[in-house]
Amino acid sequence: MKEIWAIGGGKGGIGKSFIISSVGSYLARQGKKVVLVDADLGAANLHTFLGMGKPERSLTDFFENRVPLAALLVETDIDHLALLAGAIHSMVPENIKYAQKLKFFRHIKKLEADFILIDLGAGVHFNTIDTFLLADRKIVVIVPEITAIENMYGFIKIVFFRHIMNTLGRNGFKDEFQEAWDLRQAHGIATLKQLVEYLKSQSEPMGRVIDRELAGFRVDIVLNQIRRKREKRIGNSVKSICLKYFGVDARYAGFVETDEFITRTLNNRQPYMQTYPESKCAREVAAIVHNLISHEQVTI
Repeated sequence: MKEIWAIGGGKGGIGKSFIISSVGSYLARQGKKVVLVDADLGAANLHTFLGMGKPERSLTDFFENRVPLAALLVETDIDHLALLAGAIHSMVPENIKYAQKLKFFRHIKKLEADFILIDLGAGVHFNTIDTFLLADRKIVVIVPEITAIENMYGFIKIVFFRHIMNTLGRNGFKDEFQEAWDLRQAHGIATLKQLVEYLKSQSEPMGRVIDRELAGFRVDIVLNQIRRKREKRIGNSVKSICLKYFGVDARYAGFVETDEFITRTLNNRQPYMQTYPESKCAREVAAIVHNLISHEQVTI
């Protein structure tokens, strides 16, 4: 079955593009048909991690010239792996209208692939959040730095809030949600977990919708740029906080340690996973893919 995976995190410079290009390369080496979508519409550079120059075709042609996504796929030097380059010319996220976004989502779902992996830009623009929510597997990347972790919590908070709002709105509970949120202080609501619990207590039908469509919401945590052994435990702390304050089921899918050859291959326009397939980092990426597919997680 086709699966859509999206990778976000809220902060730039944490290695999302490296992680998703490596995951895509590994899946392709296993014989899976993979499409990488560079949805970082403000600073698209996923092609560089694949050892490619700037593609002539990009999402600009989709949004501005109405070219179908399937016609914009660029084959890479890695068998079974194709790239849909980001809008590297004139588009920025704020320019995309709601109807264009829905069309973009429809076209993504129609792409022929076993795995469609979407690399999201930094920040919490609604276009970024909605693309993240489109995915079957929602992957959040962090690095062991306080700013990245804080941004990640903010990102997950906004994602889950929008998911609650959209879900209840689609099921006819928009007013109930808005009332609960507007009067959250009067209702003693301080966290998203308390918001969900309050909404469930107000209406049995609304409670059933929440149990059916929100209870299964989860994110997968990937910890990048690990330098010290003790930093690997940060993934477990993130899981606990997500559950305590957001009521979100977070799974620790894995970690990747630092490797000086990552920068070297990037500067030389060499795909890391193809250049160093037996490296420690490559094995860690393989473990992440295994955990994502099998719904397992790291225990440290």
